[in-house]
Parts: sequence; structure tokens; C-alpha cells
Amino acid sequence: MLYQVSQMCFSKISNRGSCALYRNPIFAVSFTGLFKKGSADSMSIEFLYRIGKFSSEDLALFNEKAVLREIQKGRLLLQQGQVCQSVFFLVEGAFIQYNYIDEVEENIIDLHLEGEWMLNAQSFAGQAPSDTILQAYTDSKVYELHVHKLHELIARSQAFLQLGKLLGSDGMRTHFFDNRLSPVEKYEYLLNTRSQLLKVFPLKMIASYLKMSPETLSRVREKLAKERKLS
Repeated sequence: MLYQVSQMCFSKISNRGSCALYRNPIFAVSFTGLFKKGSADSMSIEFLYRIGKFSSEDLALFNEKAVLREIQKGRLLLQQGQVCQSVFFLVEGAFIQYNYIDEVEENIIDLHLEGEWMLNAQSFAGQAPSDTILQAYTDSKVYELHVHKLHELIARSQAFLQLGKLLGSDGMRTHFFDNRLSPVEKYEYLLNTRSQLLKVFPLKMIASYLKMSPETLSRVREKLAKERKLS
């Protein structure tokens, strides 16, 4: 049952493993009055409305199942080899998702900021060991939705099957981002869509995320800076 429901919801997830979900602006709609303190707040509820249609009863159900957690800097939410049992909505702070190259060098898979969902998609969908680590880069707050709680939501309301559409939406972007763009195009994409990353993470991590060396990133930044001065 666990595997079947996960597959039904997440069959379109990328083989990259991570999923930083729906990075577009969230609708500015407040439902704070529906929810008790310490549970899913208006930010996550706005996010649900960005996915699709949910009734007030659905929102209340989500509020019952989502758990607010405070995570200290450096703490792991997911270890390599551990089965991903939860999805996390990042309310405050920043996370990195990575694995190791030759068991020494960190390979950044994704960088997560406020307003994003986080998980290892392959591990969650197939209930298989994760090949990535999910770690708090700063002190953070997240909402956790365990896979069993997700199944309970789906059993109570088919509206929560809409989460599957969202969790599969990032796969094509990450594949295109990793394999199709030149170094300059990757950095310009970052500037146009996720420039806030540059204010939070060091350039070494940014370079790893963009799948280029720090030296290449430095040359790209210099090239674009010169072009802006000439324009």
C-alpha cells in the first residue's frame, strides 16, 4: 500500500533525486484563522492553494497532519542510506542537499530556501535508501509531513493527490539545468530565477550546484560583469 500510493503520487519525479518544489511566487492569501498556533501556518496553506483546489476541511486536515519542527544548523533531516519517509516544507532558514564524490568532495544536488518543499524524490517514491543527505545550513523551521500522514490525507480527501503534480514538476527543469545549459546560461538562469541563493550560500556551493568548477564560475561572473559595464 505504501509503495503503491507513493508511486501514484510521485511517478513523474526526476531521477536526479531532489525536489525543490514550486519556486514561483506564492499567492498572497491568508488563512491564519483556520489554524492553531504551532501547526501549518498561512505560508504552507497558501502553498497548497498554489497547487490546486482545497476545501476548508482539507486545510484543517492538513493542519492536523503537518508537524512544525525547529532544526539547528548542521542537523540532518535525511542521511545517505536512510529511506526518505517525509516531505518537508521550509518555512524559515536554508538547507543543502548533497552527496559525496569519491567519498571526499561534496556534490551539491540542491539548495533550498524559504517557501520550498524538500525531499529525496526517488527514495520517497520507491521507499528505497536515499543517495543524498539533507542538512540544515542555518537554524531553520520546517513543517514535516510523514508518508503515512500523507496517505491518511489521501484516504480522507482525494484533493491531496494534487500533491503528486507538484512533486513531479521540477524534474524536467533540473535535467535541463544540469545537461543542456552552458556555464553562462546556468548562471544567468540562477540570476533570473534564484538570485537569493547568492546572498545565502558561498560561491563554492553555488559552483557545485551549477555543476561547474569555482574557477569557471569566477570567469562567468567576470564576463557578465564586464558586459554589464559596456551596456
